[in-house]
Amino acid sequence: MSAAATDEILLEAVELTREFDGVKALDRFSFQLRRGEVLGLLGANGAGKTTAMNCLLGLTLPTSGSLYAFGLELQQHRVAILRKTNFSSSYVSLPGNLKVWQNLLVFARIYGVPQPRRKIDELLERVEVAHLRDRITGQLSAGEATRVNLCKAFLNDPELLMLDEPTASLDPDIADKVRKIIRRARDERQMAILYTSHNMRDIEEVCDRAIFLHKGRIVAEGPPAEIVRRSTEQSLENVFIKIARSGELEDEPASPPVP
Repeated sequence: MSAAATDEILLEAVELTREFDGVKALDRFSFQLRRGEVLGLLGANGAGKTTAMNCLLGLTLPTSGSLYAFGLELQQHRVAILRKTNFSSSYVSLPGNLKVWQNLLVFARIYGVPQPRRKIDELLERVEVAHLRDRITGQLSAGEATRVNLCKAFLNDPELLMLDEPTASLDPDIADKVRKIIRRARDERQMAILYTSHNMRDIEEVCDRAIFLHKGRIVAEGPPAEIVRRSTEQSLENVFIKIARSGELEDEPASPPVP
């Protein structure tokens, strides 16, 4: 896996906080994502990943803190930022009554993609779903729908891509293909990718760095292998379980015996 190509920061959160009814879903969350880098955002359900992603997409306003993309404040320059950004989630479906090519053409026109039909055909070939071109989108399997969603995410050649659990519910073969597609796209386009997953193999194979969240706060940050080395666990999956249960990366020091 290659390191980030440059030090150019494409996405940055500064002391991001989001409260719901007095409960902090995000608590002073800060990070930077550089061009050519894949950053994994990890945590158990309720850790704050979805809230963070919604804030970064401009779907939820933070209670406090700042968000920047391409050096621009996100809310003030949202349209300009979104032109260079895209998003895919295993939990967001494209309109089910349209054929695959029709769905992609609608989004290509929204993004102003030149020669949209040629671009669609190229992407369908790349992600190995050209045979689905004329299928009704609502009839696709989970693996097929995921790869079509990736086509949609690559339509505008984004510089910044946000992927929410792109291999969720996929069998090992299709999940491996999806990881390869994402790595290839990153290497060819030097895009910055924010990647959420509960699959630790995804993180180990795709991500340059990872951030573990617990109750909205960062517990650990760094290359996946380094995070494992800093813990007492033997695998990233065990680190995930430990943080989900205790909220800590390292064991608490044992209390000295009472004299």
